[in-house]
Amino acid sequence: MARLREKAALLQRETLALYYAMRDPRTPWTAKVLAGVVVGYAVSPIDLIPDFIPVLGFLDDLVLLPIGIALCIRLVPADVLADARARAKESTEKPRNYVAAAIIVAIWVVVLAVIAMWAKGIVAPG
Repeated sequence: MARLREKAALLQRETLALYYAMRDPRTPWTAKVLAGVVVGYAVSPIDLIPDFIPVLGFLDDLVLLPIGIALCIRLVPADVLADARARAKESTEKPRNYVAAAIIVAIWVVVLAVIAMWAKGIVAPG
């Protein structure tokens, strides 16, 4: 259990480091966009698969988040990432990315609208 908590703390610290890297002017715009989505997803209360669904609810957090973080780490320059990690280690600030949260909410709204239209027969499945 202690090892799992350690991994969760590391994931949280890496997410915060990505938040700082995203705000750094030395970070390429593609890395900023991806980091914004990853950080927004990490701090958003809305998940692709809701957490109350047994097993699957936490699967997206255990799979999607580490994959997104790993991809961002490859895109962010090493010196920027080192600075961001140092800042994240000493910081207690919680990242807030309203743009990424809005994107996630918009995706959910579109998915629910398509499901509703399909249920009413407006849109054909497939």
